[in-house]
Amino acid sequence: MASFDPSEHQHRRYNPLMDEWVLVSPHRMKRPWKGQVEKSVNEDIPPSDPNNPLCPGGTRPNGVINPNYEGTFLFTNDFPALLDDTPEPGEAEHQLFRCAPASGTCQVLCFHPRLDTTLALMTLAEIRVVIDKWAEINSDLGSRYSWVQIFENRGAIMGCSNPHPHCQIWASSFLPNIPSMKDKTQREYFLKTGNVMLLDYLQMEIKKQERIVVENGSWLCVVPYWALWPFETIVIPKRHVLRIEDLNETERNGLQSFVIRDHPYITSL
Repeated sequence: MASFDPSEHQHRRYNPLMDEWVLVSPHRMKRPWKGQVEKSVNEDIPPSDPNNPLCPGGTRPNGVINPNYEGTFLFTNDFPALLDDTPEPGEAEHQLFRCAPASGTCQVLCFHPRLDTTLALMTLAEIRVVIDKWAEINSDLGSRYSWVQIFENRGAIMGCSNPHPHCQIWASSFLPNIPSMKDKTQREYFLKTGNVMLLDYLQMEIKKQERIVVENGSWLCVVPYWALWPFETIVIPKRHVLRIEDLNETERNGLQSFVIRDHPYITSL
């Protein structure tokens, strides 16, 4: 029998952040494909559109008119998934039909006044403004809520409903399932080894030089060993940093160059 080749033979890979195994079947890449192939989208997007609710001076669905902003613009989501001060569910009728309180707030951050730009097309100085705003938002909402999730869906295929460059912020009174598991596994790793899991992982990836996408003095962008999606990366700071607002000047400047390229994606901080 031939010796095992991870690029040819099926196997499972362990995801230490989620404490779960991922099936890897590289040989299936050789199968013929007759399924759907997405066409390239050549969007002819104008610099501004008075009918776009995210543009400067645009009217949102609730009738509010946006200011003529020239940089970033933050506002409360008009269609939030989470609200404060809503009725809480009562006691469950049975343990198989449980529900729990969920409160919070949702915000939208426009990166730039122009409709036809993206993070990848913005200047480094403009990107730095966005990074600083992320840090400011995370610090503010993090002082009042258990969890703050900053994320961007880019492209219609990823579920983005508006081409204007923007992200969403969800702050919740509870810790969601995935962050809760990652918090648990990293705590357990630290208690067992005395080391920070992702810093150990970072050093091993630097040593292997197999999955690194880009690296600078403060950051490493790598395809995770346990990647689940066809295109998946993780960006790790080279210093132990708890929150984005804890990044120093050098690290914030270094993060600017790690802006994802202009294609459909989901980015989560």
